[in-house]
Amino acid sequence: MSFNDYTFLDNSTEYPEELKPWKEKLTKILHEMNAYGFERLCQRILRECGFSHVEVTKKSGDGGIDGRGKLKINGVFSIVVAFQCKRYKGSVGAPAIRDFRGALTADVEKAVLITTGTFTQEAKKEANNPAKVQIDLINGEELVDMIISLGIGVKPMTSYEIDEDFFENM
Repeated sequence: MSFNDYTFLDNSTEYPEELKPWKEKLTKILHEMNAYGFERLCQRILRECGFSHVEVTKKSGDGGIDGRGKLKINGVFSIVVAFQCKRYKGSVGAPAIRDFRGALTADVEKAVLITTGTFTQEAKKEANNPAKVQIDLINGEELVDMIISLGIGVKPMTSYEIDEDFFENM
């Protein structure tokens, strides 16, 4: 039986571990990481995206901010960015956005909330409220895509399908 013979209809479908789609496997790994490890991964992603001085706050008593860094834009402007990391299987709601915003200090000019899950519509609306500090959102799918594009903890593999008829007809 080949990979294409399996039908993936829903999460209850059983199939061999070696045939699980790699994005699903990476998402599972992210969900199972310890909280501090996940924060360090987000730190690394932000560094690879061009941030400097990216630091993860202490494990406890971070006041709702998991880390901060500086982003230099076009070699001219530097802005201080705070980030928060949430390993969620479900959705991050508006209260989490409000709590994060409330933890921001006066020196923070931008904020980003990174999750392995998704964001509710209310959370997206709250994050983009024009009357408040804007919070950029990175959901689980975007996070996985960033990890892949930056090549962090993953490596591409080449797979070949063998044309057995070709060899039999030689």
